[in-house]
Amino acid sequence: MIKAVIFDIDNTLTDFMKMKRAAVDSAVEGMIDAGLKVEKSAMVEKIFEIYWKDGVEDQRIFDKVLTKEYGKIDVKILAAAIIGYRRAKAGTMALYPHVGLTLTEIMKLGIKMVVISDAPKLEVWLRIVGLGLHHYFDHVITSEDTGHKKPAPEPFQKALEVLGTKPSETIMVGDWADRDIVGAKGLKIRTAWAKYGNTFETKPSESGAEFELGDIYELVEIIRRENAGLKAEGAAR
Repeated sequence: MIKAVIFDIDNTLTDFMKMKRAAVDSAVEGMIDAGLKVEKSAMVEKIFEIYWKDGVEDQRIFDKVLTKEYGKIDVKILAAAIIGYRRAKAGTMALYPHVGLTLTEIMKLGIKMVVISDAPKLEVWLRIVGLGLHHYFDHVITSEDTGHKKPAPEPFQKALEVLGTKPSETIMVGDWADRDIVGAKGLKIRTAWAKYGNTFETKPSESGAEFELGDIYELVEIIRRENAGLKAEGAAR
């Protein structure tokens, strides 16, 4: 019986990469408007090169790219980048379709929920509150809690501790197969791959998950079906 759900947030509940690309575009446009002589697409590419190397949650990304490319930081250019990024981020951060409906239905079923993320805890809570999801979650688990990031077992163990459920009673939902799915399966937690949020060109046959979701609402049907099956089996006995 499924009694709890662990959710990743970026590219699982939120269309994070859509926001990230729009925010970086806006940041570079801000730099150019402030006087930086650079070709936009080339600068965007350089920023993402650092993101892929150091992590897309890097909070000093513009400091790094300006220092790397020009040997120093022009504070006016940096300020323009930050303001451009923040404005676009606020305007483009959005939930995937049916997220609110799905979380509401899961809550009605009496299923517990928690978020695991590799992002900084404050950043995660800012997204959750900003998108109106804070009524669904009491806990967010990040590397700040365990000192480890997915797919290490510690974040998943912490989630089970917070939820008070067994691995067999818990399902992990995430888009990143190598972290979300692999980490959960290591503890025998059940898994659902958020195929709709796939940004790594993972093929369905390669996700390794027990379930694959083309739409997040399919999770509700999975829970109902799994739990109804156990109830029916218990009644038959």
